[in-house]
Amino acid sequence: MTFRYISTIAPITTILTVAYGALTRRIICLDGTNGAINAECCQLFALRDDLQANLFHGGLCTAEAHESLRLTFNDAIAISPALEAQGEFGGGGADGSIALFADIETSYHPNIGLDEIIQLQQPILARHNVSVADFIQFAAAVGLSNCPGAPQLTAFVGRADATQPAPDGLVPEPFHTSDQIFSRLSDASNGAFGVIQTVWLLAAHTVAAANDVDPTVPGSPLDSTPSLFDTQFFIETLIRGTSFPGTGGNQGEVLSAVKGTLRLQSDQSIARDSRTACEWQSFVNNQAKAQTAFKSVFQTLSTLGQNLGHLVNLGKRDNVNFHRYRFRHLRRVLPTSLPGSVQQACAQSPFPSLPTDPGPPTTVAPVEAARPAS
Repeated sequence: MTFRYISTIAPITTILTVAYGALTRRIICLDGTNGAINAECCQLFALRDDLQANLFHGGLCTAEAHESLRLTFNDAIAISPALEAQGEFGGGGADGSIALFADIETSYHPNIGLDEIIQLQQPILARHNVSVADFIQFAAAVGLSNCPGAPQLTAFVGRADATQPAPDGLVPEPFHTSDQIFSRLSDASNGAFGVIQTVWLLAAHTVAAANDVDPTVPGSPLDSTPSLFDTQFFIETLIRGTSFPGTGGNQGEVLSAVKGTLRLQSDQSIARDSRTACEWQSFVNNQAKAQTAFKSVFQTLSTLGQNLGHLVNLGKRDNVNFHRYRFRHLRRVLPTSLPGSVQQACAQSPFPSLPTDPGPPTTVAPVEAARPAS
């Protein structure tokens, strides 16, 4: 077995790929069922099955999948080369610190509520010989695979676990300005996340719900299809908001267009920012782009702070096959009977022509809270 590093041209960064000779023999894992070229892959089959059965309710795109994805971002983005340059500890990125030091980091304002998914994941983590850092990223990849329309994310193993908590103040908040968010993501990624890649990362909000922005309506989805990885989020954020799902007047919340959904102030700002408006609009009717772009930025996000030379990419030949859904052409529609209208933000091209969803006015129910698998 030989390893070689292949430099590939990607929108964000040069990534590590592990290649194997064509005649390399596969090994049979200890479970006697699965086979792999890389022995490190074997442990992930059992972990995948445990996650699906005991966290994701047999393979559903529910709150557990949403919160697992949120956990990866809040763990990984907590790194600052700028702080390090000033002689301060800047966090370790995708190092599992948010779970290893949960009593500290889940008290940070942007991490409120993440203690629940960490507690649900803990018994599964304890049954498997993987690092906390690897577990967090792998769990999110498995969870997202349950959402129709999602890309298959690349799985890496070999991350080093954190030895100290990340400092507070490194995770963006929904009330932050576009400039604050762009600056924070650029710092965390050493420039790999520019304004365009920030839009790509926000594709995660198509399978997201807010629990604590307005505590009176926990589980408020950010678009009308929270169990689908589609582009409705990009459509609906560009429609003039007319109401709040709950009390309104909450920090980081603005008027939403679809009854039952919650709109983050930061999403509205970035959707209408002249630097990102056209990129945002480009996702409205382009499912394939949403898949490709998010897969690319997630790969970078999931390795922030880690030494790529120490990681093994299991997605090249050793496919753990956790993806439940292949490519799907999902419908893109304007929700029914909207009292608002599309707010054209891109100056270079018109908003695409889309059909209107037939039927009564669109109303969206809250996402059920995360809970232990029965």
